[in-house]
Amino acid sequence: MANRVVITGLGVCAPNAIGLEAFTKALKEGKSGIRFDAQLRELQFGCQIAGEPQLTDEIISRYFAPLQLRGLNASGILYGVIAGTDAWKDAGLAINDNETPDWDCGIIFGTGILGVDKFRESIHLVDDKNVRRLGSTAVLQTMASGISAYLGGIFGCGNQVTTNSSACTTGTEGILMAYDRIASGKAQRILTGSCSDSGPYVWGGFDAMRILPRKFNDTPEQASRPMSANASGFVPGSGAGALVLESLESAKERGAKIYAEVLGGCVNSGGQRAGGSMTAPNSIAVQRCIEQALENSKIEKSEVDSINGHLTATAKDPVEIENWSAALNRKGADFPFINSFKGLLGHCLAASGSIESVGTVLQFKEQEIFGNVNCNEIHDKIGALVDASQIPRKTISKSPKIIAKASFGFGDVNACVIFKSFSD
Repeated sequence: MANRVVITGLGVCAPNAIGLEAFTKALKEGKSGIRFDAQLRELQFGCQIAGEPQLTDEIISRYFAPLQLRGLNASGILYGVIAGTDAWKDAGLAINDNETPDWDCGIIFGTGILGVDKFRESIHLVDDKNVRRLGSTAVLQTMASGISAYLGGIFGCGNQVTTNSSACTTGTEGILMAYDRIASGKAQRILTGSCSDSGPYVWGGFDAMRILPRKFNDTPEQASRPMSANASGFVPGSGAGALVLESLESAKERGAKIYAEVLGGCVNSGGQRAGGSMTAPNSIAVQRCIEQALENSKIEKSEVDSINGHLTATAKDPVEIENWSAALNRKGADFPFINSFKGLLGHCLAASGSIESVGTVLQFKEQEIFGNVNCNEIHDKIGALVDASQIPRKTISKSPKIIAKASFGFGDVNACVIFKSFSD
């Protein structure tokens, strides 16, 4: 029999808040983290706004010693260590100071692009024949697994320590990888999450594709408009989210608080066929992913109370809603409550699935469903399938039992995880 898997710790470094308490308050109150970015204007971006965590030297000093910060120029690592450390502490886990690794604890922490600023710095030093000035951390900061290596060393983890990378699906996929490892008895606890770097070298390609909004540079908080009739593109974002997944037996043994249970899920790909491409989803695959996530979790379609969608505020939002409706065979007032946090965060790319999963799970604790900002006029195609009452504009008092969280990424890849309010 598979082990039951629960969530015992959460951490977040998001554009609208750093730390669990502030993040909860920001989601409840609809506080945006999308701001004007002067550097993007200087570089003549069409979109000159972004969602970026507001780190200060004081915040950073809580997580890194001066020696650790020497030469550190990878924002994703900063975000990931902050979120991961907070999740570890929130779970009531001590940092392993022993010489022996903790063989029962592991790290699965993903990223898309890591250390791009450090990589750029390294290129200039090599081209200028100053390779000796690269420093001893250049490799750690530019390898994809740098973030899991940092966290694995901090906590002395002796189980699997790895990094996954599946575009915008990364964070949600990582949760399911951790779930599988714990459910099969190969680990007791896994710190999972994902992070994404900030800056023009990460966001420039999307601006060149003209899929970022260009009409809201003077009104950044209004720019990200998931499910809206006047949505005009996603706002680029960054940050990190982290969750401690643990076997129920282990959590009970040490008296840990439990936020929710992970019932299972599904990861698949549309193969870039039947309408799917490098940048667009194959709807059949999306529907299969949702259906199989429910099947693997032993949940009926009628039991889903709420959905936290991918919903990036692009022309694909109506397509996503159509896929949810088809997969669940539900519409109108029977459609589950649905929300997207990207109206407050922007699209945090590889970090989006983990940050949004932290917010999704917090809804169990708060016994609320957080609202959708900037959705004043629902897209006609969405309105034809979903009753307006199921798209709350503000936070509502509602105790969800089952929440489905999905992410869809470039490369036609999909992930859907099913969370449940915990009960013995």
